[in-house]
This record gives sequence, C-alpha cells and structure tokens, in this order.
Amino acid sequence: MTDFSRLLNPEQLAAATAGDGPLLVLAAAGTGKTRTLVHRVAYLIERGVPPDRTMLLTFTNRAAREMLERAEAVVGDAAHSVWSGTFHSVCARILRRYGSSLGYRPGFLILDEDDQRKLVGDIIKTTVADPKDFPKKEVVAKMISEAANEQMEVEDVAERWMTRAAGFEPGEIAAVAKKYAARKRELDAMDFDDLLVNGLTLLRTNERVREMLQEHFLHVLVDEYQDTNGLQSDFTDLLAAKHRNIMAVGDDFQCIYTWRGAQIENIMEFPNRWEGCRVIKLEANYRSVPGILDVANVVMRDAPGQFEKTLRPIRGGSVDRPRLYHVYDGRDQADEILRLVSEMRGRGFRYGDIAILYRSHFQSIDVQMTLARSRVPFRITSGVGVFEQVHVKDTLAYLRLVVNPLDELSFRRLVELLPGMGAKGSAKCWEKLGYRFDCDSRECRDALGGLLGAKAKPLWPPLSKCFECAKEHLAEDEVGEVVEDFVDLFYEAHLGREWPDDEAEDRLEDLKELTGQIASNPGGLEAFLSDVALLTNLDAARNDPNRDRVTLSTVHQAKGMEWPVVIVPWLAEGMFPSGKATEEGRMDEERRLFYVAVTRAKDCLFLFAPQVRKMSDGGMFPVNPSVFVKEIPSNLLVTLRSAPRSFQSGGWRRW
Repeated sequence: MTDFSRLLNPEQLAAATAGDGPLLVLAAAGTGKTRTLVHRVAYLIERGVPPDRTMLLTFTNRAAREMLERAEAVVGDAAHSVWSGTFHSVCARILRRYGSSLGYRPGFLILDEDDQRKLVGDIIKTTVADPKDFPKKEVVAKMISEAANEQMEVEDVAERWMTRAAGFEPGEIAAVAKKYAARKRELDAMDFDDLLVNGLTLLRTNERVREMLQEHFLHVLVDEYQDTNGLQSDFTDLLAAKHRNIMAVGDDFQCIYTWRGAQIENIMEFPNRWEGCRVIKLEANYRSVPGILDVANVVMRDAPGQFEKTLRPIRGGSVDRPRLYHVYDGRDQADEILRLVSEMRGRGFRYGDIAILYRSHFQSIDVQMTLARSRVPFRITSGVGVFEQVHVKDTLAYLRLVVNPLDELSFRRLVELLPGMGAKGSAKCWEKLGYRFDCDSRECRDALGGLLGAKAKPLWPPLSKCFECAKEHLAEDEVGEVVEDFVDLFYEAHLGREWPDDEAEDRLEDLKELTGQIASNPGGLEAFLSDVALLTNLDAARNDPNRDRVTLSTVHQAKGMEWPVVIVPWLAEGMFPSGKATEEGRMDEERRLFYVAVTRAKDCLFLFAPQVRKMSDGGMFPVNPSVFVKEIPSNLLVTLRSAPRSFQSGGWRRW
C-alpha cells in the first residue's frame, strides 16, 4: 500500500484520503490541485473501489489522460479502467449505450462545429426571406448553443443578441433552431451541446438508466468545478445522488469564464446543496515566491462573496518585489517591456520563460510591433498576430488602395467583402477598370459601382464615400480620419453581419488601437504600411515552433499555465478592468482575472500602468491607474515612474 503521507502535504493528504460523503476541495493557485486528484484516484483504487466504478470529469481530454498516466505510476494499470474524460466525451459514451430511449441509434453521428454551421447555413437559405440581411450562420449557431447550455428558449437568447448592425426578429431565430433540431433528428445526429443536453435528459427521464448509473458509480470526481455550467452541475448532482460520494475540486478565485456559460454559483452553493459536505482548502503554494503571493492575497482580500483563502509560500529565497511601472503611453510601455525582456535574458532567463499577459488582444499591438522590429521571437497563444487577423488585413487593404491605385491584391480583397462578389467577380472588375483603381476619381468610383452585382450595389455608396474623402483627409494630415470613415461608414456593419456581437466589438477595439498607431506614426501612412510589410515578412520565422520565444497571451488563455517571468501591461481603468465589464457591473470577475494573471508568475512579476491612450487623430487622453493597482500597498511593490518620451532626461524615478 502506498504511504500517501510521504507524497502529499497535510492539506492534500486530507483531500486525497477523505472518507465517503460529499467533499469540496478549494484548490488555490499553484497548490497542487492535479496532484491531489491523481492521488485521490490512486487512494480509491488501493482502498478496493473498482476503477470502472469511479468517474473523473475534466474540461480537456489532455487533462484526463495526464491524470490517469500519473495515477498509473502510483497504482499500476488499474487506473486506466477509470471512467474519465470531458463532460462531452463521457455523455457521448453513456448515450452510445442508452440513447435508444431518446430515439438515437448507438452509432449516432456527432457533428463538429463546421458541420453545425453548414446545417444552420443551409436552413437559413431555405427559411429566411432575405438571407443577406439575416445574421450569419456562425451567429445563429452561437445563439442556439447559448440557449442549450443555459437551458433557455432560443427566442429569449435571441432577444439579447438584437443589434442595430444585424437586425432580426427573435421568432425567426427560433424557427431556424426548430428546423435545425428536426434536421439533426433526420440525420440521427447530435452536436456537442446535444451531448450535454441529452446526457442530462437521459438521467432525468429514464428512471431505469438513472438508477443503474447511480448505483454503478460509487465516486464522482470533478476537476475545475468553478467552470461548470448548469447542465454540468445538474448532471453530476444526479449521477452522485445515491452514494453521495462527489468530490468537486476548484477555486472560486479563478472563475473567469462566466461569459461562456460558467456559473460561479455552482461552487459557491455546493456545500449548501450537499448536506454534510466537508470543505478542505489547499493553500500551500509551490509556484510563486513570497513577494508575488503577497500581491495575490491583497488582490482577493476584500472581494465579496468568496471562500476565504490565503496563499502560503513554500518557496523561499531573496527575490525582488514585483515592480509597478507608471509609463506615459503604450509606446513607452512597449519600449520598457523590450528593455525588461533584455534584462531578464541577462539574468539567465530564456525567452520561453517570459510571458506578456493582457486583458484583451488589441492591447498587444504596440508590444507586437516593438518586439518584431527588434527581432525578438514571440508566439501568440491568444490568436494570430495583429497583422494576420482578417479584420486588420481588410482595413490595411483599404489603406493600401488609397495610396496605390495599382495594388490589385488589395483591390480584390476589398471588393470581395461585398456580398455576392467572389474571386472571379473581383478579377473581372479589375480587368474592366483597366488594371487600376484611382479612388480619387469619381468616374472610376462610379464605374466600379456599375460593375458590381445586384447584392453588392446597395453597399457600394458608403464605401465609395470613404474613398472620396480619403485624399482630403491625407492632405490635411488626418490619417486617423481615413480609418474612422472606413469603419463608421462601411466596416462596422460588415463586422455585425459576419461575427457575433462580442467578437465584432473586440475587432472594433483592435481597429481603434490600429488607428491610433497609424495616426501617431511619425512617418505617416505610407511609412506605416512599409513597416507592416516588413513585420509581416518576419511572421514565418517568428512562428517557428522550435524557436525559443516570448509568449503573448490573453489572461483567459493563460489560465492553468505558469512562467518564471510575467509582464502585465495596460493596468488602467477602461483597459483592465475593461470598460465594458465596468459598465455591466462585472468587476468581481475582472478582479478574479487579475488574480489569475498575478498567480501565473513564479519568480518575477512586472505591472504596467500607462497614463494616456492614443486617439484616432493622433492625440492622447488621460487614463487612471487600474483600481486593482491602487489597492496594492506600496510596501509590496517597487514603484517606478517615467516622464513622457519627449520630456525624458533622467530615465526612471523610483518611488
């Protein structure tokens, strides 16, 4: 028998070897959550619980595989008989066996995201009177998915999505959803959401199957419980109802996915739902040095509605306190981040030991450009590079055509944004115009308008107006106005048709930041476009997976990861916390997001609070430091302030 007391600390040991009954394990950041779950599985097997009568639910198949491999190292091959996997994979496995009671064959088809969108798109074409003025299939599919996961009517979800840019009647969405459900039935198919919905429906409606599964599974273990939605918590509650041996492992401080369905109430109310529930806290942190943990504890100290936890450092050593830099603007911030990367390299860290974590993707534009110009290799885990993104490429195509009437690729990309215009249509227009497009010529603009198809013609006048005004703006050195016209008159509506609301808003933020970059570029528009061409040519080398590279990521994407060095830019009101979250009263989640950012750092933490943001006309407007920064006592940080670039004489001042 394994001596678990030699492998685990007292808190982990108590959780891994707990007796029967409901158990909530509050595993704070870096406290060995996975290690505890692995040894819980091993302990149950050694205690005589048949492995196939234990269920381990995770949020990724990779996590499930890793846990079972580690459990195997403790107790041998028996660990592989544990029922483990994601909620979706476990539900699929159950439905393959017992789904006939819901009318499905054992070999039912599972639709992936592309299949789902294709079916929804086909239904829109045959159901909606004017599909070109209807939300795109991706948007409709997301509404249907939200309704399934939130256990709501599709029509009610659709009402939340109604916008000026993509107007529709909620009843139309409900009609599409009804036909989509019928079509899936015809195909004997389920999409990913159906796996959860039907898995829960099976337990709720089939008494024989429910009682059999409840009897079979003696223990139910759930990882990352703070990320469960209503379907998932109801599923596990039902499954564990007979034996009451449910172990939920998670951290309310790290619940940062409510925007995609996670319900923090699941973990907060768990002890109330399960009478006699034991609560064990894991607070011994193995990841970070004491100075970083001091900051992390302050961040969550006064947060309302939480389980109190205090991270205790296991690591010691004399390490610098986290630094807070008060910089002038985004460019000063990027320059200082570049110097920090060089400093860390001088201290023996690799590029791969360094992560730059930001609240939103658009906040990385300055940093990406600065690192690329200096040939610092980096990878982006929160999406593609800024100049590889579709909406940025579209905007740059417009700008290139404004300054170069012979740019065929930009012309064709722009024309193909119009409905009904594909590659053949754009090529034909380019040929008919004589292989050039002079945007300053009214005759040329009118000629293009006459060549467009019936679907595209109504959208040409506002785009033509953008071109008409562009030269005048450039003559007045109003580069930002050129982009603003394009976005306001044409591209914002295009984003509304092509993307869900939240994604369209994120892309608009990208373009606002891009506009500020262009407007403040000392060389003007043409110099900026030349810079972009140079940076784009470096992308292939930068993305070499075998290179040692700095990581750029949103905080959401960074959850579950760690780095020796973490840099957090744009800790300013309206940026982090985001302006939208502040307006909508979601400050609690923003606080948890900042906590996650801080606790990714092992050795060094650097925080940045710029004083101004760029405006589209090249000007600046002041921003206040983030409330999260203001709350950190000064004795926990080394605080530095720089003067604006044009006024710098002595560099940094230490407070």
